[in-house]
Amino acid sequence: MGEAPVEEAPESGKAKAEAAKPETHEFQAEVSKLLDLMINSLYKDKDIFLRELISNASDACDKLRYAAITEPDLITGDSDLKVTIEADKEARTLTISDNGIGMSHDDLVQNLGTIARSGTEAFLKQLKKTDEGEGDPSLIGQFGVGFYSSFMVASKVELFTRRAGEDAGWRWESKGRGKFSIQSDDSAARGARIVLHLRKSEADFLDVSRIRHIVGTYSDHIALPIELLDDGGAAETLNEGSALWTRPASEISAEQHQEFFRHVAHLPGDPWMTVHMHAEGRFEYTALVYVPDMRPFDLFDPARTHRVRLYVKRVFITDECEGLVPGYLRFMRGIIDCNDLPLNVSRETLQHNPLLAKIGSGVVKRILSELDKKAQKEPEKYSEFWENFGAVLKEGIYEASDNRAKLMKLARFRSLTSGENWLSLDDYVDAMAEGQEAIYYLSGDAAAGLDKSPQLEGFKARGIDVLFMTDPVDQFWLPTAGDFEAKPFRSITQGSADLEKFESVEKSDDEAAGEAEDKASDGDMDKLIAMVKLTLGDEVKDVRTSSRLTESPVCLVADEGDVDMHFERLLRQHQQPVTGQKRVLEINPGHSLTMALATMVSSEGASAALEDAAHLLLDQARILEGETLPDPASFSRRLAGLLTKTLGA
Repeated sequence: MGEAPVEEAPESGKAKAEAAKPETHEFQAEVSKLLDLMINSLYKDKDIFLRELISNASDACDKLRYAAITEPDLITGDSDLKVTIEADKEARTLTISDNGIGMSHDDLVQNLGTIARSGTEAFLKQLKKTDEGEGDPSLIGQFGVGFYSSFMVASKVELFTRRAGEDAGWRWESKGRGKFSIQSDDSAARGARIVLHLRKSEADFLDVSRIRHIVGTYSDHIALPIELLDDGGAAETLNEGSALWTRPASEISAEQHQEFFRHVAHLPGDPWMTVHMHAEGRFEYTALVYVPDMRPFDLFDPARTHRVRLYVKRVFITDECEGLVPGYLRFMRGIIDCNDLPLNVSRETLQHNPLLAKIGSGVVKRILSELDKKAQKEPEKYSEFWENFGAVLKEGIYEASDNRAKLMKLARFRSLTSGENWLSLDDYVDAMAEGQEAIYYLSGDAAAGLDKSPQLEGFKARGIDVLFMTDPVDQFWLPTAGDFEAKPFRSITQGSADLEKFESVEKSDDEAAGEAEDKASDGDMDKLIAMVKLTLGDEVKDVRTSSRLTESPVCLVADEGDVDMHFERLLRQHQQPVTGQKRVLEINPGHSLTMALATMVSSEGASAALEDAAHLLLDQARILEGETLPDPASFSRRLAGLLTKTLGA
């Protein structure tokens, strides 16, 4: 840029033309994919574009109402916030306007050129499924991309906007084909005016009765007027215009709940559970929150940000109030409206406000209570909830000591005996074997693989159930919780199994006698253990006989007090610093392989073949545990040598 002139001079016609020249921008690659799906969509339910634009307009008015608390000049002269719809059949345009916060030049580039939220690729895949008739078109609003749904019905979209408090207005235009343009437009009023140039095939969206129906169906809950202008400029209010949460619960229909849920949650589907509460006393607040019936795409985002909006006296304050809802309930969607906070409360000081902590505590208590009722009265339906959000809810057992007992009762697990069914800790304790003093569990990546673990064999033989811990968070809350109903949690891959005190399931006398005869003598087995221990040296912490094995020859376990093996693998997967610990190799004294090796050691003493066998036993245990072999070449050589001798014999 050159230096400014010393003296002001009238702007030349060429300079004016340059100033009015539109800037051209490229859409982000993901936006281009999205728009291509929108433009070429085969959606049957295209009504949602109007719902999304009205929802965006409502949010813009909420933001201005909040900003005007500390800067009243922003709203001076035009304080009646509303959404206006105007249909022009002759021009084939549908215009949606609001007098909310508006957008600046940078807002237009950043918000209408990119999709900045996580999970974009997953979202686009889901949207493509919808286009192919497999998904839900209401998914569009989930990632803040509702504006782009305009291109389902429009061949061109124009947006005239001016941000509150700024002098410059702007005109944004695109045909949805990879590019958009922005140019200054001082005629733009505060807020946003979106002009949709509808395709001929979508002209029925200009029909007044169609517009009334869409607004009545999807947007009746919007807490500000939605007006429809006729040809003469007269306005007809299409919605009730009162905040849904202020109405008595008995007067809110399931359909209204569904549409309000979609408005605040930007999620498809229906609410799985609704909590509508009003608290009075030392302070007064209302909460209307929902549990979705599907996982949001950002459920496991590391930020763990909740999506519950805070209002004060029905004025939107923020949707990022840290501490209002704990991270383990971040799947909740909805609003909390408090009458006892000042309207000019600072967002920066909210998290330190003791009143909000009390409100949050009350809402959490009610949510957990409602979940408990669902679990008791509708266990099958509760299982659906647990499939979606159980891994997140268990985070609360680790971090919420005040609600830990309630959360543990809500927790569900698969187990050795439960199959595909979910089991509560209460159910597990009620079914514990006689003399059982601990809650046994096995950690792993998935229940389907865990049920084949060799460590389960002794428990299975004795009819003792074992819980499967397959979520990463399990490794954190288990040591924190310690016990349940005075029964300690105990990993079956850590320390001694201590199964000798339990009797095996009933067997005939002949079977029991046969097992006794099949076992190698204690002396022979002691010699085998000594040989294996000497051969493996520092590769293992110890070698001992096992009471937990009945079918497999060997397994690895962590010694008492050592880190659980699955937890160590989990830390390594996440590049966390961890000191590798030596494991204990347990040998099944009743297995034909170990008995044969014990006999060889007793009769022949140590040999190269037996040393290879010792290493193969350790590698077999590693494979069963899902570990990577440290020396695959040596394993292959030893195995080939053993097979050669066997086949040669």
